[in-house]
Amino acid sequence: MQIGIVGLPFAGKSTLFQTITKTHLDQFQLAKTESHHAIIKVPDDRLDRLTETFKPQKTTNAAIEFVDVIGLQKGDSGSSQFTGNFLASVKTNDALIQVVHLFDNDSAPHPLGSIDMMRDINIFETEFILSDLGIVEKRIDNLKKQILKVHDDHLRRELALLEKCYSFLQEEKPLRETEFLKEDFSILKNYQLLTLKPMLIALNLAENQIDDSDKYFDLLVKAKIGKNTKAIAFFGQIELEMSELDNLDAQAFMKEYGIKESALTGIIREAYNLLGLQSFFTVGEDECRAWTIHKGMNAQDAAGVIHSDFYNKFIRAEVVHYNDFISSGSFAQAKEHGLWRLEGKEYIVKDGDILTIRHN
Repeated sequence: MQIGIVGLPFAGKSTLFQTITKTHLDQFQLAKTESHHAIIKVPDDRLDRLTETFKPQKTTNAAIEFVDVIGLQKGDSGSSQFTGNFLASVKTNDALIQVVHLFDNDSAPHPLGSIDMMRDINIFETEFILSDLGIVEKRIDNLKKQILKVHDDHLRRELALLEKCYSFLQEEKPLRETEFLKEDFSILKNYQLLTLKPMLIALNLAENQIDDSDKYFDLLVKAKIGKNTKAIAFFGQIELEMSELDNLDAQAFMKEYGIKESALTGIIREAYNLLGLQSFFTVGEDECRAWTIHKGMNAQDAAGVIHSDFYNKFIRAEVVHYNDFISSGSFAQAKEHGLWRLEGKEYIVKDGDILTIRHN
């Protein structure tokens, strides 16, 4: 899973990238024209507890790749230039975080000369809609020409779907908030449409604005927030400093400033929600591991995430939920209390399930 971080110049996207990845960049690295990449382990207290219980040789957390997308340029008038390279870099991500500049700082002035949350958000929305319109319109024209030459139900279905997309985009609506059938996504994924990507809006506030976050959230809820657009507040400079501390000192730091959770925790939670993801576990003396799957996946599909042979030769899954395992204290006790069970391939895996796959 790859999440791209975008924002206007001086919005604080590199600060957010460094904070959540604990990757501290010097001025030379920040000045580079290539995007910055980092893969982080997804913190999970449940996996930590399972590791304490089984004492495996290896523990493997789920992972997310974050990308600080470089390439958005500042124009002569202060406006931002959405280059083809920038848009191409954004397309490769599964979800996006847009960092919005809401702090006053003379050393990092807003490039447009004033702070306006909705203006900044709409700048990206408009550019992404225009990019998608160009792609969809071109494909619609090509499909119409193909359909004149050959009768193909698949092409007609694709045309109807893209005409639906075009209609929404013409109304300046992002596709992420549009209802699609599950099978529609197998067509749309080929186009890497920007407004179809889930969006997390990250409001970058200063330490003296901690009590102001509700005000901005209320405005966003009325204007922008939908099922695939979420928002979170973070306090860039404070949290960058906090990322250099150990866990105990960081918690004390958060308590002192009244910060309820770290940017990393909040962003991972919202990213999982936006992408419809969850985790299940495999455990043992060799390894305790968290696996990331989409909500709604069945036991056979989850087995295939572990290994393709497990999918092809699936027989049954031994299942006990993490909470039931912890309350029971062992697999044996879980079995005795009827909390351990055998499930077939159609069983829908729950977040926090511990699975053992039986296969040929």
